[in-house]
Amino acid sequence: MAELVYGMVTSLDGYAEAASGGLGTGAEDEEVHTFIGDRFRSVGTFLYGRRMYETMVFWETADAAPGAPPFVVQYARDWQAAQKVVYSTTLQSVSSARTRVERTFDPDAVRRLKAGSDHDLSIDGPQLAAQAIAAGLVDEYHLFVTTSVVGGGKRFFPDGVRLDLRLVEERSFGSGLVYLRYRNR
Repeated sequence: MAELVYGMVTSLDGYAEAASGGLGTGAEDEEVHTFIGDRFRSVGTFLYGRRMYETMVFWETADAAPGAPPFVVQYARDWQAAQKVVYSTTLQSVSSARTRVERTFDPDAVRRLKAGSDHDLSIDGPQLAAQAIAAGLVDEYHLFVTTSVVGGGKRFFPDGVRLDLRLVEERSFGSGLVYLRYRNR
């Protein structure tokens, strides 16, 4: 059975999306990007909300950009090889291969997808992930913590959910970013 992984870049104060501006520095360098690519290479299906999909669809053609560095080409090819499910009530069509749209997030359908998959699944975006967390579907949490405090926005972990997690891996990068990987106890 596959596992469902939730991983995102977060601010030091726990926001996966800042109320204004970016989340700060630390995630843009080659070392971090290569690590993220290596960490998520085993993902066979990405679950996205519309806004996250619209951000990530960049990878559909990133490998063809003139002068794209090898780590960008590799990540793009890995992303292209995976299935993508976009949960949206407004998106009419997709602009990437191996992608389908679902109108609602159905926890039972995701359970079946996990049970029938040979490769892990990743859920991205704090609002969509909040639904999966509340349904008890997330097996691992990957936080890529920047050095910035942003003071508000959308939190990585949703309010009103209590989790008991175990730290299973950590790593610091020269940029100041810290990687923390947790599993449910």
